[in-house]
Amino acid sequence: MSGFAIAPDLPFAAAWIAATAALGYVLGSIPFGLVLTRLAGLGDIRTIGSGNIGATNVLRTGRKDLALATLLLDAGKAGLAFLAASAILTAAVRAPGSAGGAAGMPTAAFHGGLIAGASAFIGHCFPVWLNFKGGKGVATFIGLLLAAMWQVGLGFAAIWLAIAGVSRMSSLAALTGTLAAPVLAFWFYGPFACAMTSGVALLVYWRHRSNISRILAGTEPKIGAKGKSPP
Repeated sequence: MSGFAIAPDLPFAAAWIAATAALGYVLGSIPFGLVLTRLAGLGDIRTIGSGNIGATNVLRTGRKDLALATLLLDAGKAGLAFLAASAILTAAVRAPGSAGGAAGMPTAAFHGGLIAGASAFIGHCFPVWLNFKGGKGVATFIGLLLAAMWQVGLGFAAIWLAIAGVSRMSSLAALTGTLAAPVLAFWFYGPFACAMTSGVALLVYWRHRSNISRILAGTEPKIGAKGKSPP
């Protein structure tokens, strides 16, 4: 699955890719952490800990079950975006009478699926429902990697577990895994996958710029630490 080709008929494929990317954004923009904690009567998750809507901050409420549910749902929406987009693109271009035809579609479906998964990541970080103020996207990124490039996803997870086990800092573990992801993507899947993964990785680092400052200052909250207000 190397190279940069999108599809035999670019305008036809581009229209479908744009549609599935929009679907990915909508899926990604669902703020599961915020929804689950409010349904549980815990108030607005954005007022405690790091102020984030992701699983790590949900864990600071003391509800491990809600944190796990948030992690799985946030990861699942990017994975679902990839799987749905790749299936839709494969069916669309292979349909009788379609402009694209069957040739080259598996690669195009993979690339289009990556774009949809990246759109889900963007939706999570910048959801329209929350004035474009969302999460930091690590779980969503992992979900995309596991669904689209399982070797890269497992590599990320192994690095996260190792660094988190030593440092007890989810952000440091995530940033280390994120740094390795584009290299693994290039090794297993080629330049397009590397380019897409690199773009998402840059956004992960941008979203974690406050965490990076706190890591350097030695004030970053540890995994499981409770907090009453965001720094």
